[in-house]
Amino acid sequence: MKTKKIAVLALAIALAMILSFVESQIPAFVAIPGVKIGLANIAVVFVLYKLGWKEAVLISLVRVFMVSVLFGTAVSLFYSVAGAVLSLTGMVLLKKTGLFSTVAVSVTGGVLHNVGQILMACLLLETNVIVYYLPFLILSGVIAGVVIGVVSAIMVNRVQVEC
Repeated sequence: MKTKKIAVLALAIALAMILSFVESQIPAFVAIPGVKIGLANIAVVFVLYKLGWKEAVLISLVRVFMVSVLFGTAVSLFYSVAGAVLSLTGMVLLKKTGLFSTVAVSVTGGVLHNVGQILMACLLLETNVIVYYLPFLILSGVIAGVVIGVVSAIMVNRVQVEC
């Protein structure tokens, strides 16, 4: 791997971690627990479009692990990994088709992240009652996905990366 690429990946991981921390400091703007913008996904979507899916997976999973170790708990790691894996899978598959915009890919990631977390909650809490919470999280995933997608699209179009 080239030195430039390693440096870009390190910067993307650092940016994702910083954005995760910043987001954790913002008070909840709705009364629904778990609703977040997902600022760190700006770095993931950017890397997905500029460097590729393998690098995006690396950025996302390293960020999830590091943020959970530094600011979270073991349980939060399970929720984050479930959300990240499902989200990344959907985003990579949609991007590979070439039929969807950055915003659509981001919205898919936001929604699937919430679905992954609900599935993990069902597994850990041994109940499916929490599934009724999913419509609210899907709506928040769509809204957050649009915001993250627009910002990511701007970055993809304006930031040049040479690795």
